[in-house]
Amino acid sequence: MSGFIVTGTDTDVGKTVFAAALTAHLDGWYWKPVQAGLDDGSDAQRVARLSGLAPDRILPEAYRLTTPCSPHRAAAIDGVELDFDRLALPEPRPLVVEGAGGVLVPLTDSVLMVDLFADWGLPAIIVARTTLGTINHTLLSIEALRARGITIWGVAFVGEGNADSEQTICRIGKVRHLGRLPVLDPLEPATLARAFAAGISL
Repeated sequence: MSGFIVTGTDTDVGKTVFAAALTAHLDGWYWKPVQAGLDDGSDAQRVARLSGLAPDRILPEAYRLTTPCSPHRAAAIDGVELDFDRLALPEPRPLVVEGAGGVLVPLTDSVLMVDLFADWGLPAIIVARTTLGTINHTLLSIEALRARGITIWGVAFVGEGNADSEQTICRIGKVRHLGRLPVLDPLEPATLARAFAAGISL
């Protein structure tokens, strides 16, 4: 496997934590092409801390935008025009690429995150909450990915177990259930690695 795209059904669903664990599990490289919002540190910094990987395994972002909002707006605020040549996949493999927000987040007025996914050609893993609303959000994400011919490797859930919602999503969406990560406290490299090994099967 040359790598995965990790996308979420929404912002703050746990995809950065999942991406950190996945990159460590694959002994791979991590790349977040567009980071929007820097006040609380970057997702790449968080992955570096949680994965325990060497610093050179965390590839630099193509764009670091200051405002925590949709990349198209964050770029406009910073006076930056995204150059899509800079968003071509880096060479190292296996590569874990984390998208910004959800599947249909706009990068520009005419290009969505999912359009990049289609160009990259890697299979996608959807990270979904287990709380109320997850069925709708996850099935919509599945439809948007499939409409562009993107292979969906499966859905990984984050949160307290909700067997009915998880099974409903996988049955209706015709996707694999990759497992579930609980909310971890403390959230540290060792606890995350154990939870991933116990709860996730690729």
